[in-house]
Amino acid sequence: MRPVDVAVLAASADAELRDPAAAVRPVTGATLRASDVRPGDLFAALPGSRAHGADFTAAALAAGAVAILTDPAGAAREAVAQAAVPVLVHEAPRRVLGDLAARIYGDPTARLDVVGVTGTSGKTTVGHMLEAGLAAGGRATGLLGTVTTRIRGAEAPSLFTTPESPDLQALFAVMAERGVTDVAMEVSSHALALDRVAGTRFSVAAFTNLSQDHLDFHRDMDDYFEAKALLFDPSRQGAARRRVVCVDDEWGRRLADRHPDAVTVATTGPADWTAESVHQDDDGTQSFVAARPGGTVPVRLRLPGRYNVANALVALACLDAAGVPAEVAAPRLAELAVPGRMQRVDAGQDFLVVVDYAHKPAAVGALLAALRGQVGGRIVTVLGCGGDRDRGKRPLMGAIAAAGSDLLVVTDDNPRTEDPAAIRRAVREGAEAEPRRGEIVEIGDRRAAIAAAVAAARPGDAVVVAGKGHEKGQEIDGVKHPFDDVDEVRAALRSAGGVHG
Repeated sequence: MRPVDVAVLAASADAELRDPAAAVRPVTGATLRASDVRPGDLFAALPGSRAHGADFTAAALAAGAVAILTDPAGAAREAVAQAAVPVLVHEAPRRVLGDLAARIYGDPTARLDVVGVTGTSGKTTVGHMLEAGLAAGGRATGLLGTVTTRIRGAEAPSLFTTPESPDLQALFAVMAERGVTDVAMEVSSHALALDRVAGTRFSVAAFTNLSQDHLDFHRDMDDYFEAKALLFDPSRQGAARRRVVCVDDEWGRRLADRHPDAVTVATTGPADWTAESVHQDDDGTQSFVAARPGGTVPVRLRLPGRYNVANALVALACLDAAGVPAEVAAPRLAELAVPGRMQRVDAGQDFLVVVDYAHKPAAVGALLAALRGQVGGRIVTVLGCGGDRDRGKRPLMGAIAAAGSDLLVVTDDNPRTEDPAAIRRAVREGAEAEPRRGEIVEIGDRRAAIAAAVAAARPGDAVVVAGKGHEKGQEIDGVKHPFDDVDEVRAALRSAGGVHG
């Protein structure tokens, strides 16, 4: 990396530079967390909902920050005004931070082909499919998403679906340095609305679907959609050269109408890429024929559910746009399993158990419908809702889960700072108002709820543990406790007896 002078950064961001005598000071990194500052960093002191980043200036300077980016309110703070480092002042510092970080880290996505995937559900599955397909095409891959971050197969945990812009650009720089050529990346609505992907150049952008989620952050569904649509906006710097849109729902069709040049995919109705001869096997695998301009390709998946056919079509269309033929990529999809996404747990039992991340109404409905079509017995579902999030979806999830289950066990998810009993009550009220409901029980302790569901299962049934998927912890009253649904299912199966762990 080549250090960048503060004056160059100020000019590129059209920011006011205070203390111009220090403008030649070189910057070698960037962060918006004072606790993460390293010597040579630009500290982005951004306004927040609870505190202003400028309040942490002293800690950032003590750690070696050599410049500060902030807004006029932050610049007026005494610690910033008296700082012996140059200060860049901008009315909207978050908006320019991504571009500044990209400049500091050498514009890494100019050397990478980045495929960005957005939508309510399916981002993680499509991301893993893209990684597998790109590798099949001989590309050196990076993966960035909810479950994990991988750089040429080396794995690291993910804290956010899309990291803050300085972390993201630094990560891209590491990927480029390690020889990565292509990156599959999940792009959340938060990341788009908060400019976390500013400074990123996309080669392909993809849309999976849209359903109710994050309405604690977005005003309404239209606002949520518009945030997703930003990934496809050609006026944005770094906008994707090619677009892939699933038009199975009204939101996808609306997006495709805005971008007539987009490649469309669908499992129902007309599109550029469609699924023919879909066949689901009793073991949860499925096959179909992907039909696209120029021919057809047979596809086999280990993942059940019609929505995974849609996910596979999106991935194959993106891979085709990236130069990897579907004939090359499709065989890799047959081998793919995604952590916490329709993840089967098999300990020798005579019933099916799956762990899935479904934590929004449409995803829960699609999950249960997929299993209903593939098992002959009952469906036993374990479900809760997260605290400090969209409260409106709780009764909806309860109703959908009750309608799709023969036995619904209402339990805790991540209560966070809310009263767990109040969350369960909202879920249960929705469930009990559903006229098509099955049996409903409430067991607050998630470990006990999973054990009860496993104990209730009969041969041929399906036990579904939904909501947390790949997560390795449960957050209660602000404290994250170790908790893994897959491990808990295995423990419950061992305790049930007659199976092998």
